[in-house]
Amino acid sequence: MPVFGSHLKGFPAGLAALSREQITGRGWDLLRGDLALPLAVLKQRALLHNLYWMRDFCAQRGLYLAPHGKTSMSPELWQMQLDAGAWGISFATVFQAAVGARHGVQVLLVANQVIQRAELDALALLHTERPALRSMFLVDSLGQVDAIEAWANDRNFEGQFQVLLELGLAGQRTGTRNAEEATQLARRIAASPVLHLVGIECYEGTTAHCDHAKDRATVQGLMERVESIAREVIWQGWLATEEIILSAGGSAIFDLVAERLSPALGRPVRGVLRSGCYLTHDHQRYGRYLCCVAERLNLRETLKPALEVLACVQSCSEPGLALLGMGKRDVSHDLDLPQPVWRSHPQASAQGGTVQPVPAHWRVEALNDQHAYLRFDASAAPAQWPQLGETVAFGISHPCTTFDKWRWLPVVDDDYRVVDAVTTCF
Repeated sequence: MPVFGSHLKGFPAGLAALSREQITGRGWDLLRGDLALPLAVLKQRALLHNLYWMRDFCAQRGLYLAPHGKTSMSPELWQMQLDAGAWGISFATVFQAAVGARHGVQVLLVANQVIQRAELDALALLHTERPALRSMFLVDSLGQVDAIEAWANDRNFEGQFQVLLELGLAGQRTGTRNAEEATQLARRIAASPVLHLVGIECYEGTTAHCDHAKDRATVQGLMERVESIAREVIWQGWLATEEIILSAGGSAIFDLVAERLSPALGRPVRGVLRSGCYLTHDHQRYGRYLCCVAERLNLRETLKPALEVLACVQSCSEPGLALLGMGKRDVSHDLDLPQPVWRSHPQASAQGGTVQPVPAHWRVEALNDQHAYLRFDASAAPAQWPQLGETVAFGISHPCTTFDKWRWLPVVDDDYRVVDAVTTCF
């Protein structure tokens, strides 16, 4: 069924809607100017490198992967991850999980609290419609358990939800803050007719500093708490399954939690990493974090940036300033401004244009809704100035908030010829 058409920004106007299979045969060349800019693209070689790098990382450590699907919200990318051996897909909301289920995801980990009555209704309906589905979500308070049980009583709900007890850090996001809270909550969940406790969860990503000693100390303290409450849950008989799930892992210091996700607990342990940004990586924030991962693991190569946003130089209004047709509606800007990485002037030849690195003095100073302010050294040779009509590619910082600005992304080869495409469902 055709899903790609001119209702999507960047898709050729006047062209009939195409299926994914039809797009691969169009022969579109971005260096020839075949598609309108701005346009977010995925680089196929880097995408596949990252896919298999993380698969091997987990396999070598006996871990399972449930990558955060909210990063891309792309069914095609989820399927790629599942085909490469991912155990399941994580989501942040029941809505996202329902999208995943509709696209064939069989194991859903909602890495968040579910407490709203409408969300509980939706989750119960999802299981009614798909009896083979497995889902789990996070619980971090007695009040949440009370709310879920009140909902179940009102709805005459006779099923059970699988849940993970969440441990948190002071000043950070959700999760119980100390051992006493965690123990009380585990006991309460075990006594609930609506909930089945299947494991322990935490999230360390927001604590990353690229400081080896500080990051290791934070993770060590957190994972010691995970292991301690896991032992207590097992000893007290509060676990509803033979296997216990231990889950953690953002995309910044996942190597540190990976060291502690398979402790010897006297029964089967499923250590689950939830890293989401690894598949596309980025040029800036996560690029810096992965340099630290490489140092800790003594690696020459880790992940590669696979997501770029291409834009056109549309005005050179004054010396030292060029305006490009790319703005906050096209590219992430919550962590860092986009970084120019290459330039090319579209050529109307069969070979298309050629890619050249941008001069080191180019930088994005600001973004409006639809414009990027590119500053450059006006005293440099004119050949180093941005040229009207040329294409500039930008590396991004934080894939999550670039993906949500696009409903489709072409996948390109090393010469920026379109070889595939994916959709998103935000």
